[in-house]
Amino acid sequence: MTSPTPDKLTVDSDRLWQSLMDLAEIGAYRDERTGLRGVNRLALTDADAAGRRRVGAWMEEARLSVRIDQMGNIYGRREGADPSAAPVLTGSHIDSVATAGAFDGCLGVLGGIEVVRTLNDRGITTRRPIEVAVFTEEEGVRFGTDMLGSAVAAGRLTLEYAHALTDRDGRTLGGELTRTGFDGPADVRLAPPHAYVECHIEQGPVLAEHNVPVGVVTGVQGISWQEITIHGRAAHAGTTPTRLRADAALAAAQIIVQLRAMVDSGAYGELRATVGHLNVHPDLTNIVPARAEMTVDLRNPDDTHMVRAEEALAAFLRDLEDSQPGLTLATRRMAQTAHVPFDKSVQKTIAQAADDHDLPYIPLLSGAGHDAQEIAAICPTAMIFVRGEHDGISHNPREYSTPQACAHGVNVLATTLLRLANED
Repeated sequence: MTSPTPDKLTVDSDRLWQSLMDLAEIGAYRDERTGLRGVNRLALTDADAAGRRRVGAWMEEARLSVRIDQMGNIYGRREGADPSAAPVLTGSHIDSVATAGAFDGCLGVLGGIEVVRTLNDRGITTRRPIEVAVFTEEEGVRFGTDMLGSAVAAGRLTLEYAHALTDRDGRTLGGELTRTGFDGPADVRLAPPHAYVECHIEQGPVLAEHNVPVGVVTGVQGISWQEITIHGRAAHAGTTPTRLRADAALAAAQIIVQLRAMVDSGAYGELRATVGHLNVHPDLTNIVPARAEMTVDLRNPDDTHMVRAEEALAAFLRDLEDSQPGLTLATRRMAQTAHVPFDKSVQKTIAQAADDHDLPYIPLLSGAGHDAQEIAAICPTAMIFVRGEHDGISHNPREYSTPQACAHGVNVLATTLLRLANED
């Protein structure tokens, strides 16, 4: 029996929290320094596969029909009164970095499932179907390209490119899909949904600074990832004069200092630059490094400033190579996405839902990349941010959002999905 459609939806906060904590047990580890429990669930590892199976089981228990595509993206579908209507899509990812918490990505996936459970509990049938997605390798830390599953689903990257990507042990993504059993039969290209809404922890301090529980996300800033390999010359640390060295580690350090100088100069707008990975070889105390491998992560909300920053970095690398005999540098593009603005009508629906739940909110731009920026290419899209604790720290065992904060965000998600799924 179908119940009357309510004006807004409130989810079971205890059930949502229990789902978050149960999923956090898969891939759990204890941080040796702090003693805090973290999550290590890199994409398509055994831990990620176990998490996917758990989420798939929850989808089936919520009476969702589950399909898996050729990228391992998982979709759970709840039919609407008009099965031919384009669905409203929600979701995120459950893969993590190696030092994660329990909320990044997971809140969006489990929040979507909780919305479906609530609709089931209330006996509500929406006009449009609702689908909950789990996208593959959003983090990009294992196979080197972030938002990978959603980028292929939306058509920005090809399936062949994605399947051929390798991790640092030489394993291909395609091979790991097969090994873990997530090489699904469904077509990877996603038919355009009616709309996409993603609920996510903020991963920053802005909501806490403004003392508001939720944010209406206006878009995602541009992101550029590069890998730089520096070839120098190995030499004895005691017998080789400094003037005769081609020190790959010194060159890496100079690049790091230059990146900070570019940020501090203000010449490139609100540029942020991070070297998150740095290895030297042969990595021995008494040998001048012959090779250094590093990654450079650039972020900028302005595409023009981003282009100028990339050009300035490229010029610095050329000058560095020319100024030090015996030194050669090679760069490889890992990922690049422009600033993505979100749909204003979906933002308005989210803002109205927050108002109806008596939740103050602010608009804000996302500093992190999300699957939503890929899906925005094929349908109206926006995001809901949920307030975090500890200055919004993320990608860290200290990552934390309270049960109340998570419930606030998913209540807004539930009401937003309900209204979008009843649109003509």
